[in-house]
Amino acid sequence: QVQVVQSGGGSVQAGGSLRLSCSASGFSDNNYCMGWFRQFPGKEREALARIWIEDGSTITTHSIQGRFTVSQDAAKSTIYLQMNNLTPEDTATYYCAAGKEYCRGYDARYWGQGTPVTVSS
Repeated sequence: QVQVVQSGGGSVQAGGSLRLSCSASGFSDNNYCMGWFRQFPGKEREALARIWIEDGSTITTHSIQGRFTVSQDAAKSTIYLQMNNLTPEDTATYYCAAGKEYCRGYDARYWGQGTPVTVSS
């Protein structure tokens, strides 16, 4: 049974940094993807980045390039989202997701619990 567990997040002042972590367990091999999403109140989830655990290749949404970086520790089945130069507009709930079909553009099957990130001005 696949489980996805997030950690990190919290509150920070504008210009600050936070790092989110997400670990997946239960996959039989490394041929799956993990990724980050965020959801603003009353809005749909927005995809931020996706990483293929097998080889570390990533896809990052243009809007966060240069400020947010996704990375992985494949040995620990863990990915990270390093968020720098945060602004109040980054305030949202951040979600981690995982799945095999997710690598081919389908919806992720497994989701983390969500982590609130609050950026104050």
